[in-house]
Amino acid sequence: MDATDARRVASDARRVVAAFLTDTTNPPAPRHPRLRRGRLDLVVVIDWITAFVCFLAANQWLTTHSIRHHTPLGMGTALLTAFVTSAPLVLRTRLPLPSLGATALTIIGTAVLVRPHLMAADAFLPTSVLVYFLCLYAVTVRCKLRIVLAAYLFTWVGAGFVHFGWVAAAFFLSLIPLVIGAGALRLRNSERRLAERLAEQERRHSGERALFEERQRIARELHDVVAHHMSVIAIQAEAAPYKTPDPPPELVESFAGIRVSALTGLTELRRVLGVLRTDRPDTGPQPGLADLDALLDSARSGGLTVAAVTSGDPVALPEGVDLSAYRVLQEALSNAMRHAPGSHVQVALIYRASQLELDIRNDAGRSTGRGKDAARSGETGVNGGMDRVGSGHGLIGMRERAAMLGGTLNAAPTGDGGFRVHAILPLSTDDNRGSDEALGDRHRA
Repeated sequence: MDATDARRVASDARRVVAAFLTDTTNPPAPRHPRLRRGRLDLVVVIDWITAFVCFLAANQWLTTHSIRHHTPLGMGTALLTAFVTSAPLVLRTRLPLPSLGATALTIIGTAVLVRPHLMAADAFLPTSVLVYFLCLYAVTVRCKLRIVLAAYLFTWVGAGFVHFGWVAAAFFLSLIPLVIGAGALRLRNSERRLAERLAEQERRHSGERALFEERQRIARELHDVVAHHMSVIAIQAEAAPYKTPDPPPELVESFAGIRVSALTGLTELRRVLGVLRTDRPDTGPQPGLADLDALLDSARSGGLTVAAVTSGDPVALPEGVDLSAYRVLQEALSNAMRHAPGSHVQVALIYRASQLELDIRNDAGRSTGRGKDAARSGETGVNGGMDRVGSGHGLIGMRERAAMLGGTLNAAPTGDGGFRVHAILPLSTDDNRGSDEALGDRHRA
């Protein structure tokens, strides 16, 4: 055998030893806090104490039987036998399978070498049996199932090898570590599943807590910035007519409308702030097409000329469709007031068998017209030479509402400088059941 073959054999031997020591063993279960004192493992301490007690008992047992059978046994032989039969116990926690194998070898060796001179034909060294079954328990709770089954089969076959009459006793005695080990594994699995559920709940609660904190932050920003400015608008609109002697009635009416709109916005904002600052759902009524007249009157008070037409057979709408239709109309009218003040708006609601169609058109109004790029995006407009710039979130929100219901929404400029919003919202309950819930959760929060 050359050097290469020798290295290959050594490598194969190391892999076999490593597999025997580690690959057959599951990771140790975490110790209960009561079984640990810092780095000190109380189970290992108990194993050392038990091994020492077994060593003393085995030595005493050997000495006593030596005297009884008039077979002198040297002190060194007795001590060595007691040591090798007890020492594997201290390794059962770290290396359960090797410790079981070592104990089995000591039992067989004791039966072959010592029993003919010292023990009766039907006796084992008692401490060896105790150490063996403690190691067998460690194998039961730490090793893979195939290894456990092989260990129990080996136990029964080994008992028959030493003495055939002990097979039945070995079978029934081995049920003790088997039952206790199975119970320990079941308890460990239950504890692991409970720990996993607790960890999952903790992750979920952490996510909910982070979401709630973010909602609190948004609520603070809305209160400190938006609510403040809307309050200022309402106060200034109320005080503005008194700054001019004999103000025209039209001016007084316009400022009164501004104040009413600001106060209405403040009321809605306070409701939203209340939802953001609590983890309870908003149970207040949501607006719908039943409030359409009030919405149109608000738009008219803002300077628009609005004409509404309803066609088809009006039916009771699902909650999500009703709310979304109202919000689409509200946003479209708000865009018309912002980008085309004083314009004429045509609102059409068309009820069909399976869908609701919304069509909102406005002309250019008093503005000089939106630029092509501005009209295309719906984000900018011109009024009296002053650019009106929007973020575009309104159109995005309308499209999202329609998409959540399985519908469509198109917003685009018209050829005469106006703008058109056209939405189709399906009425099917199957299509909207999940969307109603999503809309309720999303827009109430």
